[in-house]
Amino acid sequence: MEAPGWRELAALVDPVRRGLYDYVRRQGRAVTREEAAQARNISRNLAAFHLDKLVDAGLLCARYETPPGQPRGRGRTPKVYEPVGEGVAITVPERRYDLAGEILADAVASGACTAAGIADAVRREAFNHGRRLGQQWSVRPRPDDAADHLGGEPDIEFATARAALADLGFEPCPAPPDRLTLRNCPFHALVTRQPELICGLNESFVAGLLAGLDTRTLSARLAPRPGWCCVEVHAAVTRFTAGSREDPGDLGG
Repeated sequence: MEAPGWRELAALVDPVRRGLYDYVRRQGRAVTREEAAQARNISRNLAAFHLDKLVDAGLLCARYETPPGQPRGRGRTPKVYEPVGEGVAITVPERRYDLAGEILADAVASGACTAAGIADAVRREAFNHGRRLGQQWSVRPRPDDAADHLGGEPDIEFATARAALADLGFEPCPAPPDRLTLRNCPFHALVTRQPELICGLNESFVAGLLAGLDTRTLSARLAPRPGWCCVEVHAAVTRFTAGSREDPGDLGG
């Protein structure tokens, strides 16, 4: 769940490298170093250097393969390159409209017809998406930055939640001793159009993330204020039971 974009952006700053990346993406097939070099009017060695840098950045993948329609010659099979994924998008601060789109599409596909039904379906799908992402995080080693907080179990949970929320673009800020405030809303443009729907989605998503992380002392709460995300993470007064974290109908607000 590494936040996408920055490594890829750095790899594309060089104009030669960007030209090679654009060329490979446009071909719709695997491309050899020789083809790429000829297309960009550069040496084969320079093309190989930049193509391999694009592989290191995760923008291209490489393998050894004889191009279709060409007989296998003497020597080593040529190295070919293909694009990875659907492209690169950069926003500062980070936005996650792709995630919102997935949640909204799944909610509509669930068959809800009325306005109230759609809102409930959105919250339910947001919770489920958040929980799945949290479960992916739960298999990682716990972060060792709990020194930012006072002693006790909530420290590790705050640190884990803070790391996961940071990767998702929320820009969490600790507010000791019992809160994480979120400086950035990844769904900002959507909130300005449909604040009630999207803030509900956001709260349920964060609640689901906390559930997937198996936090038992933290909860998501709506706390809208200008210039900040509408959700905060609070230490719970009492511990949640496992069942109470599975039903988005119990999320409140």
